[in-house]
Amino acid sequence: MPPGTRTSLYENQEYLDAAPFAQMTLESINAADPTNPTVDPVPYTGVQFVAIPEFQGIGTQVGQEFSAALAGQQSVDEALANAQSLTTEEMEAAGY
Repeated sequence: MPPGTRTSLYENQEYLDAAPFAQMTLESINAADPTNPTVDPVPYTGVQFVAIPEFQGIGTQVGQEFSAALAGQQSVDEALANAQSLTTEEMEAAGY
């Protein structure tokens, strides 16, 4: 899929029918304000959502690396390096 092109999960009627929380989740995503990301003021901007099709897969892979570190299967430094490497590879493969 070319960069900037995405098919929203929220455009899939089967998902909407099966997930009673879908509408609330979509509304939350759309209402997120990266300039005011928390209830209390913070010195940064941004929200935990990236509107690219690769985001979910990257999140899953990175989560697995961090889980392996927490389980003692690799060091934190190894998990961070692996996460950075797989993210870079995925983004380059997608054309970003």
